Amino acid sequence: MSLWFKCCRRCPLHSWVVPRGFQCFRAARDRRAELQLHAAANRCCSTVPGEVRVRFAPSPTGFLHLGGLRTALYNYIFAKKYGGVFILRLEDTDQSRLVPGAADSIEDMLEWAGVPPDESPRRGGPVGPYLQSQRLDLYHQTAQQLVDSGHAYHCFCSSRRLELLKKEALRTGQTPGYDNRCRHLQADKVKKKLDREESHVIRFRLEAGVEPFQDLIFGWNRHDVAQVEGDPVVIKADGFPTYHFANIVDDHYMKVTHVLRGSEWLISTSKHLLMYQALGWQPPTFGHLPLLMNKDGSKLSKRQGDIFIQSFQRDGVLPEALLDITTNCGSGFNTNRMGRSIDELISEFNPSKITTHSTLLDLEKLPEFNRLHLRRRIEDEEQCHLLIKYLQEEIQLAFTAEIQDAEVPHKDYIRRVLHLRKGHMSSLKELVSPVHSYLWVRPSFSSQQVAALTAEAQHIASLVLKLIEERDGELSVDRLSKDLKTLTKQAKATKYREVMKLLRLVLSGLQQGPSVAEMMVSLGPTESSHRFQKLLLPSDTS
Repeated sequence: MSLWFKCCRRCPLHSWVVPRGFQCFRAARDRRAELQLHAAANRCCSTVPGEVRVRFAPSPTGFLHLGGLRTALYNYIFAKKYGGVFILRLEDTDQSRLVPGAADSIEDMLEWAGVPPDESPRRGGPVGPYLQSQRLDLYHQTAQQLVDSGHAYHCFCSSRRLELLKKEALRTGQTPGYDNRCRHLQADKVKKKLDREESHVIRFRLEAGVEPFQDLIFGWNRHDVAQVEGDPVVIKADGFPTYHFANIVDDHYMKVTHVLRGSEWLISTSKHLLMYQALGWQPPTFGHLPLLMNKDGSKLSKRQGDIFIQSFQRDGVLPEALLDITTNCGSGFNTNRMGRSIDELISEFNPSKITTHSTLLDLEKLPEFNRLHLRRRIEDEEQCHLLIKYLQEEIQLAFTAEIQDAEVPHKDYIRRVLHLRKGHMSSLKELVSPVHSYLWVRPSFSSQQVAALTAEAQHIASLVLKLIEERDGELSVDRLSKDLKTLTKQAKATKYREVMKLLRLVLSGLQQGPSVAEMMVSLGPTESSHRFQKLLLPSDTS
């Protein structure tokens, strides 16, 4: 397998640099992606040779949702595929919209999902701080560098004037934008205004004639932003940087080599490249991921309460199931199949297979993904132990006052239940729902319910008790299923269907649920016998 790293014909690293674990992109079958990546290789290195560094940079103006997790996941997979570093940076420059607790929650949810950052506000790292609000001096120094070089200027226009410009543009059917008025202020006037400490912003001079750039996914792109936009603000009046400016400053100083982000930022990339050029910095390689959409083609919206990762966690969705369905409906892999673990996603990842088509997400299939991954957890001894501990806590919370048998929450009992139910349930929460309460609480039923099914209840109970005794504590679902069919033939006037209804009533108090044989194996011979003994009692209510 050949190896590849982006390098530059104009720098000493022109010879092919071979980092450990970096797979050859150019060997990909997709010719278009091959050409894109080859073009990227002919640009200057912006970081230490051999080290891939990517970042996920959400704003803590809200909690992590599925679209954000998808972006973080692709960055994480990319980093791990090529032996690189995955960075979490929180872009909290819009102080007015910050949501309390969102910053911590974003990192919590990434860790829960199994895509933990290598560097972050919580973990630290060599290029921190990782909160933009703690990097203000760096932004101001860089903005002043732009002003000194003539690529930026101070703007003293009032918010009222800007609002009037916007209204006039809308009235005439034009795109709202700044008219660059303060570009032409003389230096002495600027100095006087600054000396008077007049409120101002710093704007970047947009230049016409933007060069096209090569996106890893969308190919050649070019957006001549100077034709449609006014000069953008880089430092706001409150001293905080704008998103576009802080973004490029941080990517440079954090030595980010590849930027993988949503395609909604594709149109802004030319603006970012102009800033890189003005500062004399080599930009990272860009790749814009296609949008994540609902299955009907509508945009995935934060207003959909069920797309937040905390909601999935609360509902008992396993993180690996969430990662699996997110990648299963998308692109970037040689094959498309259910059931992949994070290690398998990393192994099978192929950036050249990422398409420009929007990704349609069908969350109605999530229970099936969860069922598959829950089964895998149950079959893994270490993971099963963690599931048992979780269920012990949930059972105690839900049924503490009603549990009559100290053995019910015992780990061996729960392990038996899990192995019998695996493949049949899509969430552990099902086991503490009313449908499965019989596993933890002895049910009650009336003599009228029994009489409605058969007059031979005591006879049938005796037969079942004898069967359990003969099996000497060894119960299996297959064997019991056959034995119960044979046992039914010994009832004089009760058909098989009514016998099963009676046994189900006694075991669970329910009319539906798992098979009677599975119920008996789950409960075990002692508890099953205890419940059938009730039919032999003369009481009206058991």
